[in-house]
Amino acid sequence: MYLKCHRRRKDGKAHRYWSIAEHVSGGNGKRFERHVLYLGEITDAQRVSWERRISVFDEGCGETRQMWLFPADRQADDEAPGDSVRVVLTAFSLRRPRQWGACWLFCRLWDELRLDVFWEPRLRDSRKGTCWLDVLKVLCANRLVAPASEWRVHREWFVRSAMRDLLGCGAEVSAKDTLYRCLDRLLPHKEALFEHLRSRWSDLFNASFDVLLYDLTSTYFESGPPFPEGDKRRHGYSRDHRSDCVQIVVALVVTPEGFPVAYEVLPGNTVDNTTLRDFLDRIERLYGKARRIWLMDRGIPTEETLEELRSRGGQYVVGTPKGRLSKVEGALLEKPWQRVRDSVRVKLLPGSGETLVFVESADRVGKERSMRRRRMRVLLKRLAALADKPVAYESLLQKIGAARQAAGHAARLVALSLPELPQHGGPRTPVHFTYRIDRQALRQSRRREGRYLLRARARIDSHFRTVRSSSSIWAVPCDDGD
Repeated sequence: MYLKCHRRRKDGKAHRYWSIAEHVSGGNGKRFERHVLYLGEITDAQRVSWERRISVFDEGCGETRQMWLFPADRQADDEAPGDSVRVVLTAFSLRRPRQWGACWLFCRLWDELRLDVFWEPRLRDSRKGTCWLDVLKVLCANRLVAPASEWRVHREWFVRSAMRDLLGCGAEVSAKDTLYRCLDRLLPHKEALFEHLRSRWSDLFNASFDVLLYDLTSTYFESGPPFPEGDKRRHGYSRDHRSDCVQIVVALVVTPEGFPVAYEVLPGNTVDNTTLRDFLDRIERLYGKARRIWLMDRGIPTEETLEELRSRGGQYVVGTPKGRLSKVEGALLEKPWQRVRDSVRVKLLPGSGETLVFVESADRVGKERSMRRRRMRVLLKRLAALADKPVAYESLLQKIGAARQAAGHAARLVALSLPELPQHGGPRTPVHFTYRIDRQALRQSRRREGRYLLRARARIDSHFRTVRSSSSIWAVPCDDGD
C-alpha cells in the first residue's frame, strides 16, 4: 500500500486530495491500482496544523524533537527549521492499518457504563489464562462498530481493528472457539445486566421506564431437521415470508429513547398474543410496580391480557384493525381534528374505560398513496395487456390471479367482469373479459390512507390527554370540559 496525492485546480486554486492505494495483479498478469481508503483534502492550513504536532523521539539524546514534514514534490518554507523531514510518496507504504477511532470510542462508552465493575467478578480468567473480559469487549465492540458473525471477527475484523492495542491483549482472544464459548458464559447474567444498565442509564441520561414499547420479530434458518430436544427452531408465521424455513421469535421491550429493557428468544411457532403476560411479570420484578404505559401492535395483546393489565394499574396504547373503523366512522365524523404536531392530527372518541384515538399522519398519507398508485399502475397495465389479446380461459384465470396477488390490497380497487366457462370449446377456448376501477372502494381507501385507529387507556388532566413518562412524548390537546 502507498499514499497517493491527486491534484486538481478549481476556481484558480490548487487542491490536493489524498488516498491510500495498492497495486493488484489481475488475471492477465497486468497490475492495476486499487484504492483502499480515501483520506480527503488536506489544505495548507491543515498541513501547518499537522506540522506543529509532529514530534520524533531522538534515541541519541533521549529527547523528543519537533520535526517538519513535507512531501518530496514541495519545497520547505523559508522559516522551516533545518531538521525537516521529506517524505517520498512513491516509497511510502502502509502496513497493518487498523480502525482506531471507533474502537477507542467503544472503550470510552464501556468505561462510562462501568461494565468492568459488573463483569470482572462474573467473568474470571480461565485456568488456561483466557481473559474472558477481553473476549467480551471484542465481541461488543464488533457489534457496535461493524456487526458481523463470530467467524468474521475471527477471520477479518479483529486483525483490522485496534482492539489488540487498546486492550493490551493477544490474538488468542479472537480464536473462533473462544468467541463462541464466551457467549455461553453471558446468558446466566442477563437479568443482572439489565438491572445494572437500568441504573447507569438513569444516572447518565435520566432515562425513565414508565413508557415501554413491546414488539416481536423473527429470523429464519436455512436448515432442516432433525433438531435436538429443546431446540427453539420451529416452523411458524414468518415475517420474512419464508414459511419454508424454520425460525425463532425474538421479543423485545425498549424505552422511547431506544434503551432495551428486556428480551427473550422464543420458539419459532410461538403465537404473538401468548407472550405479553410473561413480560408483565418480568418488568414488574425488575423495575417494580408502576402505572406503566405499554405501546404494542394490535396482534400482541388479547382482551384477557388487557384486562389483566388494567387490573395491575397499567395503561396502554394498542392498534386496532382497520375494519373496526367502519363501526365508529360516523361518530368520528362529528369530532373536530386536533393538531398534535405539524404533520400529525387526531380525533378523540371517549368510551367506557378506553379512548379511541383516530390518528392521521401527513407523511404516512403521502407514502401509502404513492404505494397504492404504483401498484395500481402495474395491475392496470397487466390487465390491459391481457384484455387486448384473447387468452384461454384456464390460462386467463391464472394470469389474473398472479397479477392480483402482486398488487396486494390494491387489487380490491379494480372490479373484474369474468365470463363464465364456455359451454362449447372447453377451458382452452380464448375468451374476453372487462375491468374497471371501483370508484367507491377507491374513495374509501383514500379516506383511510395514513390514518389509524388506536385504543388508548391514558392519563387525563384539564388540558391534555397525555401518554407520557416524566416527559411527554405524545400530548393531545383536549377541550377544557373533557
